[in-house]
Amino acid sequence: MQTPEQIIIDGQKQIIALLLEENKQLKLRIQAMEQQVARFTTRKDSHNSSIPPSKDENRPKRTNNLREKSDKKVGGQPGHEGKTLEMTSHPDEIIDHRSSFCPNCGGDVSRLPSEVSETRQVVDIPVIKQIVTEHRVYQYRCTCGHVFQSDFPLDVQWKVSYGKMLESLMGYFSVRQYLPFKRLQELMQDVFGVSISEGGIHCLLNRLADKGITAYEMIRQEVLGSKVIGTDETGMKVDGVRHWFWTWQTKLATYIAASSNRGFDTIEEHVAEISEKAVLVHDCWRAHFQTPVGKHQLCTVHLVRELKYFEEVYKLAWPVRFRIMLVEAQQLKNRMTLADYLYPVHGRSLLEKELDSLLSEEIDPKYKDLVAFQKRIIRYKDHVFTFLYDPAVPSHNNDSEKAIRNVKVKQKVSGQFKAISGAENFAILRSIIDTAIKNKQDVLNALNVVAHYNRV
Repeated sequence: MQTPEQIIIDGQKQIIALLLEENKQLKLRIQAMEQQVARFTTRKDSHNSSIPPSKDENRPKRTNNLREKSDKKVGGQPGHEGKTLEMTSHPDEIIDHRSSFCPNCGGDVSRLPSEVSETRQVVDIPVIKQIVTEHRVYQYRCTCGHVFQSDFPLDVQWKVSYGKMLESLMGYFSVRQYLPFKRLQELMQDVFGVSISEGGIHCLLNRLADKGITAYEMIRQEVLGSKVIGTDETGMKVDGVRHWFWTWQTKLATYIAASSNRGFDTIEEHVAEISEKAVLVHDCWRAHFQTPVGKHQLCTVHLVRELKYFEEVYKLAWPVRFRIMLVEAQQLKNRMTLADYLYPVHGRSLLEKELDSLLSEEIDPKYKDLVAFQKRIIRYKDHVFTFLYDPAVPSHNNDSEKAIRNVKVKQKVSGQFKAISGAENFAILRSIIDTAIKNKQDVLNALNVVAHYNRV
């Protein structure tokens, strides 16, 4: 039988055990709440995730920029060739300003010999007006008795129609300069004196895009046969329904496609014939790994942004070490010569060992998204340092993001597309425009060449 003292002691032990368990549960709750607070105080934005800058609630401070600080001064650098308004040796018009009287004595100097002492030029644009060309056909009666009529040109099919230059200008202002239809109507009326309806704009864009299909297919074939291909995708609403724009691009060509989905169906439809030897550079979206290519390269810039977020939320060393490793890999890429890609490189071996070490470390399961990040990199480990084995492969996917960013600009300026045909027209014409820019060609001239193309 227990004594009163033992009963008291047993009761105290039970109370202590209950308090310890309660303390443990409270600590876990506090820890979970601290993580939630960290998530709210450290929000994802464009500097630590793939969220575009347009969706930042508060733009990040410059000190949070991922770009390393440079010792260069702001503005033009020494040796940079400046540009200024220069005189031409072939002016379109010359106006002579001669004197008739001497300002000193008033004598007549109009008949005296003179020479040009100074010239100045004014660059301006003449008044722009539309030009209406009338086409006439004639009726003939042959000596054989047959009555017939001469033919109109193939591109003159209607009683009144718009010409090829207006067609290419419409594509330029709508797709290159992102003008919405109302402002485009105003521009055509105020600047060119051309009255055109929204239906007329649709008609001209449809006509230009239809003529551009051949060039569009040539661009696609150029991309599919390339050694290194970058790809990206972005959302876009079409008549209120979520759609997607995809891009596959190289240094010299950009192919953009409008699609109703973000999955493998789009890949199969547009790039099924892609080169099996190609390296595909992308942001690790799972559908890209289904593309039948030889190798992949994950965008290290995307990874760095994710790691920056983990650093700020969890204050752990692991994401810092991983980010530093990626930055060092990018720096090594900049130092490597062509010969370095053919032989073992000490710096590359060290980076691969560091990657293996980071992926083998155990991360506390309470950091769920960081654990998910580690598992994702373990799955795609072979695609982290592809760029260190091929001089043509970049470490980032910036060019693909740039190629697809124009879609978001169009959305910001003009709003959604009203029909999928409008989105497809934009994809065709934007592919032609971006490819022309990459090849240092005049954009309007490129569109004008397309406008003059007659599809058989």
